[in-house]
Amino acid sequence: MTDAPPPHRVSPTGAPLPHRATPEVTVVLPTYNERGNIAEAIARVGRALEGVDWEVIVVDDDSPDGTAALAKEIADADPRVHCIRRVGRRGLAGACIEGMLASAAPIVAVMDADLQHDEALLPLMLSAVRSGEADIAVGSRFAEGSATDGLSAQRRTVSTLANGLARMLLRVRLTDPMSGFFMLRRDAVEAVADQLSTQGFKILLDIIVSMERRPRIAEFGYVFRERGAGESKLDALVVFEFAGLIVSKLLGGMVSVRFVLFALVGLSGVAVHLGCLRALLALDVGFGFAQAGATLIAMTTNFFLNNHLTYRDRRLKGWRAVRGLVSFYAVCGIGVLANVGVAKWVYGMDPGWWVAGIAGALLGAVWNYGASAVVTWRVR
Repeated sequence: MTDAPPPHRVSPTGAPLPHRATPEVTVVLPTYNERGNIAEAIARVGRALEGVDWEVIVVDDDSPDGTAALAKEIADADPRVHCIRRVGRRGLAGACIEGMLASAAPIVAVMDADLQHDEALLPLMLSAVRSGEADIAVGSRFAEGSATDGLSAQRRTVSTLANGLARMLLRVRLTDPMSGFFMLRRDAVEAVADQLSTQGFKILLDIIVSMERRPRIAEFGYVFRERGAGESKLDALVVFEFAGLIVSKLLGGMVSVRFVLFALVGLSGVAVHLGCLRALLALDVGFGFAQAGATLIAMTTNFFLNNHLTYRDRRLKGWRAVRGLVSFYAVCGIGVLANVGVAKWVYGMDPGWWVAGIAGALLGAVWNYGASAVVTWRVR
């Protein structure tokens, strides 16, 4: 008895569509200003996965250098290549999530398009995931047999700090939890997609910690090469984003990574406020003037820190930054009124001055975060 032929797919109009086999593996390449590397990156993936049904999904954050346009030219000539151009959305983690969820393949991989990852690992990673030997296969810059020739001193320090934090606080046994080169089954991503942060560069760790049970991980060491064209997007601020993720996960995901970073900036603002208040009082300008001046300075530093760190994926520049600063002043001004009003109301019930103070501060922080996200750093 022979197997029945697969049913014809039909379009919304009822016309039959040509049969196209679903690829076994999708390789997601998140990009921003990688026009000089993208063609070679795709070619290397194709050579490494020769004999495998593969596809590449380029997820581009609206690169001004025309990365998406070139990727679409390549896709016109090769139906295994696809491009998602994201407008108004930024961030490597978000791009990786979007690419993996756009795949129909049972297995998905993520790797950088800057030519630093060794595509020769892809068949080994695929074999480990395909056979069930591992739930996640990771290309590691620090496992046995690896070398970090293309890793700058700054990035090596960042990776070392991040790895230590992950192992100590989240008990993740990985030599390279900051790796952006990994492979796993798509349904595993689907299961935790709503728990993942779209901010930052730590998508692998986020996936692992969000899983219901700790996955079996196979690590493969490789030589981390020098980047091709362009410049790295990683900097020392990645450590703060990484710390924000760890705090969020330790709190069971009750607060977002962005809120954690916003709160940390707010705490730094308290220190700035007190320091400025003391300095102004030393000038004998009167408490009212000193308090107003310290408040204005603290709000200003908070705005620029949030613009540079918390909302780095929506960073305001030029006149937009000026308008953003003014709107941030307005938002925080209302937050101060809410803070004082709630604190006085709670204090009137006589639970203790510190309870009233915390209640007011929490409401003010939540208001400032929510309102500034909508008004100051809204997605355009």
